[in-house]
Amino acid sequence: MAEKEKKNIDKKAAEKPSATEKKIEALNAELEKARAEAKEAADKAAAGKDDYLRLMAEFDTFRRRSAEEKLSLVSSAAADTIKGLLPVLDDCERAMQMLEGSSDAAAREGTSLIYNKLMEYLKSRGLSVIEARGQKFDTDFHEAVTQFPAPTEEQKGLVLDVVQTGYLLNGKILRYAKVVVGA
Repeated sequence: MAEKEKKNIDKKAAEKPSATEKKIEALNAELEKARAEAKEAADKAAAGKDDYLRLMAEFDTFRRRSAEEKLSLVSSAAADTIKGLLPVLDDCERAMQMLEGSSDAAAREGTSLIYNKLMEYLKSRGLSVIEARGQKFDTDFHEAVTQFPAPTEEQKGLVLDVVQTGYLLNGKILRYAKVVVGA
């Protein structure tokens, strides 16, 4: 009978899991749970990092756009101010032309001094004169006021006279040169 009892005990031991096996199963379940929690935390961290990177990119774009708008506003204001000073330049040029034949040297010198100072200041701000007289007529820079019969064949299509000086501000047209074209 001892042998039969021994077989029954072995059979019962095989049917019932031991305490160690129960602990191993419990630990495996806890390990799976911990792995799932770790994966969930990693996913949350990746999503947070992605949100952070997107927010930083949006902020950089906003900062760049704001700086560009500020520069545009400043340059627009400068262009408007300089455009308002162009009639003063025109008046100085006319005054210098009127005083060329005058015997009043002080008036010529004073007007020339004012014109040169104003022109130097505006040049330092990016203003440049559009050279037109004797140049080929170019609609990108010139505005034809009238056509005049050209004295020679070579002068056809060239600018014969400048009615109003044209100006560029930092390479962009501020005012077209009004010219007389040889036909």
